Amino acid sequence: MRVAMYYNNRDVRLEEMPTPQIGPRELLVKVLASGICGSDVMEWYRIKKAPLVLGHEIAGEIAEVGKGIERYKIGDRVFVSHHIPCNTCRYCLSGHHTACETLHTTNYDPGGFAEYIRVPPLNVDRGVFVLPDEVSFEEGAFVEPLACVIRGQRVAQLQPGQSVVILGSGISGLLHLLLARASGAGRVITTDINEYRLKAAREFGADAVIDAEEDVPARVRQLNDNRPADLVIVCTGALPAFTQALQSVERGGTVLFFAPTDPGIDLPIPVNEFWRNEIRVMPSYGNSPLDATVAIELIRAGRIPVQRMITHRLSLGETGLGFRLVAEAKESIKVIIQPHKSE
Repeated sequence: MRVAMYYNNRDVRLEEMPTPQIGPRELLVKVLASGICGSDVMEWYRIKKAPLVLGHEIAGEIAEVGKGIERYKIGDRVFVSHHIPCNTCRYCLSGHHTACETLHTTNYDPGGFAEYIRVPPLNVDRGVFVLPDEVSFEEGAFVEPLACVIRGQRVAQLQPGQSVVILGSGISGLLHLLLARASGAGRVITTDINEYRLKAAREFGADAVIDAEEDVPARVRQLNDNRPADLVIVCTGALPAFTQALQSVERGGTVLFFAPTDPGIDLPIPVNEFWRNEIRVMPSYGNSPLDATVAIELIRAGRIPVQRMITHRLSLGETGLGFRLVAEAKESIKVIIQPHKSE
């Protein structure tokens, strides 16, 4: 089968490798849509394992079913989670599924930028979701990123009517915008340095947008009735955004670090000020099976119009172009790879 082999952000090659052979309680899934995630182009994070086949936002069709599987059949349209929790460790039992060691060590074989993937037994058990008829394969590729956003806003405890500032208007920021709107948030403000993305944020319902090179904390107050925001979500790894977030949050509010910084970066936090004003600072990584279930239902119901976010549909041989588009972060929102699309 053909795969897109990642060497670095500027070197992604179309190569051949054997189609995975499945064993008992495993599935072979024909990948029909695979989204490029911002973390795929986080080169410092990916290059240490290169060369490898990336891709973890997939939807497809079951091509083979291993012995012992009764829940799924050939032809089922599915979304497959790459990282899944054990559901039995102390972290899972306390609701911290993404801290689970099993979640950090599970995956499918190879990655989603391939014509087929082998789904191991543990992923089959708790990471395969049949897509409703109303959800297309392209929309199914949004289940994973939307599930991560759902978990982020769930742990941040966003409440209806609260004001929200989203720093970064790429795909994660826009999904946060759409979910906050669907959840009944009050005023929602987004930032970015890219006019193309600011325009997209306006089109997706932001009440106001801010050029991230302005004095963001001051502009937030001007646009939010002279108040900081109840929830500030960082969706970019740019260090200034983290500082802006700490200066843009209201008393009793929350700062959600949805994106990481580059490695080795320490962030100074005004502990005394935050202590006196009951400000929470928290990260969010990944998602749980519950979040994926909620994501599928929100897409099925049309509450999150993910189809509108697709700007590029590329063949497997064009994956390198897709990586460059996402890494440049200029005029693209969501890039979808279709492994069986004609070149």
